[in-house]
Order: sequence, then C-alpha cells, then structure tokens
Amino acid sequence: METYHDYLRAYSQELGSRIVEMYPPLQGPKDPVAPELKTLLRKPLPVQAMTITGAAKYLQVEDSVRLVGECGTGKTLMSIGIAHAHAASKPYTALVMCPPHLVLKWAREVLITVPRARAFVVYDLRNGGDPSKPHGVVEVSMRNGHVVSKGLKTSVVELRKMGRKGWEQRCSVPAYFITSKESGKLSYFWKHAYVTPKSGNSRDCITNPETGKTVPKDEGGHLLRGDFDDVKHFEVIQRQGGGTESYSPLWEADRNKIQRMAPLEYMGRYMKRFFTYAFADEMHQLANDTAQGNNLAVLRRCSRKLIGNTGTLMGGYASDLFHIFFRMEPWKMVEDGYEAGTQGQADFQATYGVLESIERVPDEDKACTRAAKSTFRLAKKPGASPLLFGKFLMSSTVFVSLEDIAEFLPPYEEIVCEVELDGELRQAYEKIQEDIQQALRENRGNRSLMSLMLHRLMLYPDHPFGIGEIMGRKFDPQEKRLVPFLVTTAPDLPKDQLYPKEQRLVEDVREELRQGRRCQVFATFTGEYDVPERLEGILRQAGFRVAVLRSSVPALKREQWYAQRVKEGVEVIIGHPKLVETGLDLLWFPTIIFYQTGYSLHTLRQASRRSWRIGQRLAVRVKFMIYDGTTQRTCLRLMGRKMLVALMMEGKFSGEGLHSMDADDDMLAAMARELVEKGGVGESADAVWEELRKERTGHLPTATVIEPVLTMEPESEIPDMFAGIGNSTPAPWGGPVLMHSQPKKKQTLWPTGYVIGEQLGLFG
Repeated sequence: METYHDYLRAYSQELGSRIVEMYPPLQGPKDPVAPELKTLLRKPLPVQAMTITGAAKYLQVEDSVRLVGECGTGKTLMSIGIAHAHAASKPYTALVMCPPHLVLKWAREVLITVPRARAFVVYDLRNGGDPSKPHGVVEVSMRNGHVVSKGLKTSVVELRKMGRKGWEQRCSVPAYFITSKESGKLSYFWKHAYVTPKSGNSRDCITNPETGKTVPKDEGGHLLRGDFDDVKHFEVIQRQGGGTESYSPLWEADRNKIQRMAPLEYMGRYMKRFFTYAFADEMHQLANDTAQGNNLAVLRRCSRKLIGNTGTLMGGYASDLFHIFFRMEPWKMVEDGYEAGTQGQADFQATYGVLESIERVPDEDKACTRAAKSTFRLAKKPGASPLLFGKFLMSSTVFVSLEDIAEFLPPYEEIVCEVELDGELRQAYEKIQEDIQQALRENRGNRSLMSLMLHRLMLYPDHPFGIGEIMGRKFDPQEKRLVPFLVTTAPDLPKDQLYPKEQRLVEDVREELRQGRRCQVFATFTGEYDVPERLEGILRQAGFRVAVLRSSVPALKREQWYAQRVKEGVEVIIGHPKLVETGLDLLWFPTIIFYQTGYSLHTLRQASRRSWRIGQRLAVRVKFMIYDGTTQRTCLRLMGRKMLVALMMEGKFSGEGLHSMDADDDMLAAMARELVEKGGVGESADAVWEELRKERTGHLPTATVIEPVLTMEPESEIPDMFAGIGNSTPAPWGGPVLMHSQPKKKQTLWPTGYVIGEQLGLFG
C-alpha cells in the first residue's frame, strides 16, 4: 500500500465495523422511524426518514443540529420533518431564514408537507414604505400550484405584544415564519451622538451625553470632532456609587432617514425563545463575519432548537467552519480555548487547517551589518485535519449524499469538452499570454495585477473583440503610489464570426434538443463584456428559442420566471450560475452546459446539481466547455482538485484528494504560478474530472446498468415528490429517450438487519 487511499479502500469493512462498535448510531436501518412521519402529506424516502428520526432524537438532548446534504437529497423536506417529528404532534412555531429566491419555495414546501400548517412571509419591519409592495408579516397559501398572499396580515411588533402564549391561543397549528437573509440584515441608519461644549476646559473636545465628561482615547488624549468618521464609537462607563460597568454608545438612530429595523435584529433583541424551531438554510453563506453571518447567532437566541442546512459545508479551508461552530455551539469552542474574532479564527486554522510559512529575504544589503532582514508571514492553504471531523462534526452533523438515494435518481454524467483554438484566435491569444507572462514575472506578488490579467486571459477566447488596451497597476517607489502601465493590447477579431467554442455549443444544443432535452447554459462574464448577450444572438440565429436570466429578475420570482419561460416553449436558458446556485429545481433542463465556470467551488458544485434531483426522469448531463491550451483548462483542473479536497469533510476520501491537500494555494495564485513558472497549463482537466467520476462511482451502490433505448414502452413508475405542485405543462418532447431503471423486487421499508457502513454517512 502506497497511499491512505489504498489503506482505506482495503480495510473499509474492518474500519466501519470498529467505528460502529465505538460510536453506535442514534438511528439505524432496523430501528423504527418516528410515528409522526406517517401524518406528513408527502412520504419521505427511507434514507430521509432515517435521517429525520435520528436528528429528532438528537434534538431531545441538544439545542442544535446540522444537516449536510448534497443538492437534490431533499434537505428542505428533511428539515421540516425533523421539526415535525420532534414536536410529537404538538403545535409549534418555526422561524426560517433562507436566500431571497427560496422564500416562496419554503412556503410551498411547508404547505404541501405539514398537515394544517400555516405559512407567513416576514417582509420587513418599518414605518411607511411603498404601498404597492407587501410589508410586515403576510400569510400565504396555495392556489393552482403557486404561493399567493392570502389570510392574516400582522407585524413583528404585534407578535411581540401577543407573546408566545397569546400566539398559541390564536394559532393552534404549526406556523412557519419565513424571512430572507437579505431583508434580515437591513437596519436603520445611524448618526454620531455627542455634545460639543462651547466653553470651559472641554471646549475643544467632545463629551459623552450620558456622563457629561470627555471621552479618553486608548493611546492617550481625548476624542475630538475630527475622530468621528464612519466608525461607531462607544465608551464603557462605571455607574455612580461604584456600580457595574455599562456600554455607552456615542451614536443613535437617525430619525431624519428611513425608520426601519431588521426583523431578525428585533426578534433577537425582544423575542428571545419565542419560536420553537429556527432554520438556517444554505448555512455555508453565513460562514463569514458579516451581518448575515451574525444572524445565525440571532436565530439560536430567539428559538429553542436550531437546525442548519447546507449542501456544501466547506470550500476547502478549515477556517470556513469557525464562525458556524461559534454561533451554533459557542460553549464547545470556549471550552477548547478559542475566542471570537480574528485571533480565534487564526488559532483554529493553525490547529485544524494547513498553514504555509513564507520567508522573504530582500536583495539589498544593510548599511552597518552583514545580516539580511527577513520577514515571515503565514498563508492558509486548502485542507483540514481529520480531527476536525471527529471533534466538531461527527456528533452533531448529519451527512446525506446522493449515493444514499441513488436508486431514486437517474444516471448522472460530467463531460469535459475541450475545443481547439483556430489559427487566428490562437495567434491572438498566444500574443496576449506572452505579454501577460512577462508582466507577471516582472511584478511578482502584485495581487491586483494577477487578478486582472487572469481575468482577461479567461475572457479573451470567449470575447475576442472590444477589449482594447489591457492596463495594469504597479507601485512606483518614487511617487509612492500605484501607477498604471500598459501590459498589452488585445487584437480585435471579427465580431460577426462564429468561433470554435460557439460552434461546438450550437452543435451540442442541437443534438440535445433533438433528443428532447432542454439546455441550461451558464456564463460568468455578464458585465461590460456581456457573453450571455452574444450567446443569445448566436443561438437565436441557429433557430432555437432562447431566454436570458438576468439579475434584474427579483429573487422571489425566479422560480415563477422559469416556469413561465418553459410554458412559452423556451428551449435554452442562459444565465449566471450564481443566480440559481441554491434551491431552484431545474427539472425541466436535464442538460447543463458550463460555457464558463468562474472560480467559486461553492457555486460550481451547487449549480451543477440543479437538475439532478428527486423527481428527475431523464439522465442528467453536465458539460464543461473549455478551450484547449488556455487558462480555462487550468481553472477547471484546479477546481476539480479543490473539489476532491472539499469532499474529504463529507466522508469521501480520495487518494488524489489526500495527497493534493498541499499542492496548490488559492485559485488565482495557483493559476498565476503555473502560467509563469510552467509556461503552460499542465495536465489535462479531463484527467482530474475523470478521477472525480471514478470516486463517485466507487461510492455508488453496485447495480446493473440498463442502457437507454429509443422505444415507446411505458415508463417505469418513479416516486415524484413534486407531482401535482405546478400546473405548467412542458413543451412536447421532440424525440424522447426513456431511461429505464433496473426492475427490483418489492422490499420492505427497512432491511432485516444493520448494514455495516451505510449509516456512517448519516451519523457518527
């Protein structure tokens, strides 16, 4: 055995048996599921039912639980089921914070899953506002498969006045209050609050309105009017008579501007433990030290039980999990000696992550000594210690993968489509690449130059016109500032010409539509150089019905926008992957084409699984289109390696992922180093994604594969959890390809005994 991968593969059964003996699961396949699940309007799949029951048992002794499920495993259904099972047929209230485009989807999922449930959308907490838009707390219901406003209209302030008991008397059924994480951060405007004496010893200083005294500074002296900029100042004062210390802010709400307050801030301050359950959907978006991230702690404060959902737990760095752990389980982090803030996060990364020590020795000599003064800095790198999983995740996190429900899903395939550059485009690209390589060599360490140059190299093959001069910025020691300089001038190629990658896109879309498969095309350059606009014109000229999803479409209406476009007969939709990366079910589009990928691993993983979900009946194909011999191939290959590392925290250990933990820095640094030092793009991107395909195949249960046939035999029954929800009928299929699953004998809900290893993906 040469690698950890070989060791884990060879002794997986023995290791699995030993782990099960040491850490018995809360819920196994043989254990009965929660009886409350029988009352749900939708029947969970076996793995979902086991997950729901086990998490409900865990919440009987703990206050929070994390649910990490791949896109398409039904995290929303399982989260709702956990609360329903834990409530044990008693009425309860739940607060949901989710991305804005998932608010109405959450309301729909609640209404079609929980019997007699009521759903409310929390829009804002403010006085006045646009009368044409909803405000406050509005009840919604189902009408013809869509969520519409109908029922009770109230406000968060009224809920606070009612109190928990008053609301239970008014509403004796499960009630879900759903708010957007965007509206949850909008608060009031503020202004400085201090007094300026006109006479006396404090004439040139400012005084605290609460004490009437000047405010001292840490470095000495007192605060002056010029010290007040865009930062909130405060003072810790001691009450008279030797009392306790208190927080005295030197700012206040600005009454001359919009009078509003973030709903979640109000709930966290005045409605502590008002809600029985709180849900943090897409929890990975709350991992940073931002207002939205702080709302994760607010959810824990205003509820009794907290349930967090995510499809991508981490992006490759151990520090990605620091704030999530501190907000959900602060006592555990404090017991381990970590403090909230930057220093605590650095200590956490040093303990459970990977750090690289970089020493820089300058070329110049000292005037009075031979010793050269070197500087050290620490840089974090991808990777996480297995101890992180055992200490913080194994006991409080549920992991559900698509392999657990593979028998209910169609085949899934990822294809890397490498297109060769033609003569004129290749010459132009190589000229730009040589000039950029020279600029990067002469300006090593210039991050802004690195980012801009790689951006242009990624863009030019897809938009070889209208770019013009490519300028960079470097520090001028004489002027002591950044000055612009010319790196190269991008050749302008004909705009009306069809280039190889565009021709390949037209051919692939035509073939997919011939098989009756709508296509979703993702492109990331949507600003000044609008690639989706060009692709829309090309595909329309080819005779396809095309629509472009723009960021101007409100997040709350994107699901309805898709349904309307499908009803109109649109065959291809183009958009940025970030607009649909979470929550949306694109079952209408079994073919996903990444014309451009971008740099975000979270976005790539989320967007690539939009159509491979429960209810999909056709095989799903995900294609990555890149130009051979360009930075596009480098980017895709590095994304594949980072994905292998990220999968480690989800229990999927790959030999490639283990030994590549310390192979690269961040995406930009790795791409720039390969461009400058290697002068090329290294190994093929297809090789790395082939490794990912093999890894997924290794985790899938053994089953006989039935090849698709072009016959019109009746299609086998597949449980469709979305049946009857929408009233839009897809356009007629041109030439259906029926994907038949292997016929199976009818089995009972659970196996007759434990299956060693299967439950390890769910509970430690």
